[in-house]
Amino acid sequence: MLVPVILSGGSGTRLWPLSRELYPKQLLPLVGKHTMLQETAARLTGLPDLAGPVVVCNESHRFMVAEQLRESGADAQAIILEPVGRNTAPAVAVAALVAIEKARAAGKADADPVLLVLPADHVIRKVEIFQKAVVAGRAAAEAGKLVTFGVVPDRPETGYGYIRRVQGDGPAYPVQRFVEKPDAATAKNYVASGDYFWNSGMFMFRAHVYLDELKRHAPQMLAACAASVAAAQRDLDFTRLPKEEFSACPGDSIDYAVMEKTALAVVVPLDAGWSDVGSWSALQDALPMDAQGNVISGDVLTESTTGCYLHSTSRLIGAVGLKDHVVVETKDAVLVAPRDKVQDVKNLVAQLKAQGRYETSLHREVFRPWGSYDSVDNGDRFQVKRLVVKPGASMSLQLHHHRAEHWIVVSGTARITRGEEVFLLGENESTYIPMGTKHRIENPGKVELHIIEVQSGSYLGEDDIVRFDDIYGR
Repeated sequence: MLVPVILSGGSGTRLWPLSRELYPKQLLPLVGKHTMLQETAARLTGLPDLAGPVVVCNESHRFMVAEQLRESGADAQAIILEPVGRNTAPAVAVAALVAIEKARAAGKADADPVLLVLPADHVIRKVEIFQKAVVAGRAAAEAGKLVTFGVVPDRPETGYGYIRRVQGDGPAYPVQRFVEKPDAATAKNYVASGDYFWNSGMFMFRAHVYLDELKRHAPQMLAACAASVAAAQRDLDFTRLPKEEFSACPGDSIDYAVMEKTALAVVVPLDAGWSDVGSWSALQDALPMDAQGNVISGDVLTESTTGCYLHSTSRLIGAVGLKDHVVVETKDAVLVAPRDKVQDVKNLVAQLKAQGRYETSLHREVFRPWGSYDSVDNGDRFQVKRLVVKPGASMSLQLHHHRAEHWIVVSGTARITRGEEVFLLGENESTYIPMGTKHRIENPGKVELHIIEVQSGSYLGEDDIVRFDDIYGR
């Protein structure tokens, strides 16, 4: 049994302003019509003896992850919620423990499944070649090896770590050593030798083999992970790890905690058009360019502009005389940077975070399990939002101490709870919710419900919500 473990816990700060803490790059459609998480799940289709994936994600992303998997038809056997980030080694450990539990509970003859560990935010253009590499490496994994996939380099890259193989017969070669990100001259020598591969961060091994090696090299980490899984609670469709136990776990990557120390590591070469999309320049390189070397998304006009990545989400971008630049526009922020400086976007995000600005974590349009809201205008004592409620969805029964709300239905039908009243509102109908009154919006229809909400009051923050009933367990 092959169990995919999809790691979806990153925040993708180098792809700000599109990627944000509460809506990170793996949940965005950056290279096609599907999100990167959905693309990761889709490229597994057709692999032999494939089980449903185990997904590890940030607790705050849980509903978006579940919805995107549902939309893509991926039937996850578990979605594990991390209360805090502890890097990849603990994430894979809890996934291994849960996968073993699931196999035993299902009465599987093989209660030691092979895990295929995949970050949710990678691009792989040649899916068939990727699948062949997985099949080729599986025999080594089943034999007790820890398999890593080494990307065949097409250039001397200083932004990746490298893996040096031992000479021998493939398809899985013993690993001689892992090396840190090199300087340009060293990277050139690595590529010329043919013995070095980029470290992709993708792995395959038996669950118990990984746990045994983790116990050997990081016993405190394994103990904390085992305690967390033992105390985990079922919450709707999620496995919620307890914060106290998981917070006690040391944080480390698989590479540092296990792979660089084990004697069981082997590498399978992978030449499948891989990219980790770790920066705007990497995303540009992963997408088709026009005759001027530009990658253009959205409403963009150019004049004498070459080698640029230009991305508009809500308004026109006009670029004149630009060369090798990145311009990304969202509803509430615009990024402009030379291509060779995009790695420093993370420093800009650090400045925003230090100033306590919301743009590091949220977009102006915020997604909720019931739909979304977009703050289209605000001023002294008022705020205007556009609410979109999905068919069959329901907001929580709640009240506000500091604001009143006016609702106008633009399209669809709303079932409104206001105090003790329950009534329907159709298009062009409205209602008023006084301050301190319990209320709820539901969409009983089969099309999206669009509402304009006008808030007025002395305080309009999202923390002025008292919930009494919520089908999403918030």
